[in-house]
Amino acid sequence: MRTEARHDTERDATAEDRATADRTTGAADDVDPLVMGVRDRWDEQGLRGGPWPFMAICAVGRLNQLLKKALDTELKRLDLTRTGYFLLTTLALTTHGRARLSTLGRILMMHPTTVKLTVDQLEAAGLVARAPHPHDRRATLVAITAAGRDRANDVSLALESPGGELAAFDGMHREIFEALQPARLAAGDVELLNPGAGRDRGRRDG
Repeated sequence: MRTEARHDTERDATAEDRATADRTTGAADDVDPLVMGVRDRWDEQGLRGGPWPFMAICAVGRLNQLLKKALDTELKRLDLTRTGYFLLTTLALTTHGRARLSTLGRILMMHPTTVKLTVDQLEAAGLVARAPHPHDRRATLVAITAAGRDRANDVSLALESPGGELAAFDGMHREIFEALQPARLAAGDVELLNPGAGRDRGRRDG
């Protein structure tokens, strides 16, 4: 009896969630495979709990794949890798256009080996240059060159082009960011918002 009551409560809660989603998404439900294939079948297939955690993870993952595919197409045309673009843009955003390898790895959430290999490729192409740290003989700084800044700008402009690979997202970039922002911050993604935090606190990159 108690188990059946719990199941009834779960079904009622899921039905209420579905009704709320129907009111907020409207006609988009008719073409969304996550709605038709997951949410609308969750109860009838005997799945426990609610569908929203699974749907949220799938939605972010699928959007990520679509964005990466479009980005990689633009980057291939401009002879740049995805990690190369992220690294160049990150350097361009720093105060002096330079940073430690360790700082780049932390900000970009990349393994140190990946950062080093990416810097090697960018340096060979003349897009970045290595320099000794003025205050720490053990450290090396990576600095963006004028050519690297131009290449990063070329990519950024291409990503906004109405005829580009990301044209389907035209006018939605800010909305996408703001929709994901609460979840990112809740998960602890605050490094870029608090550049003084972390293991390099108190140290300067030049």
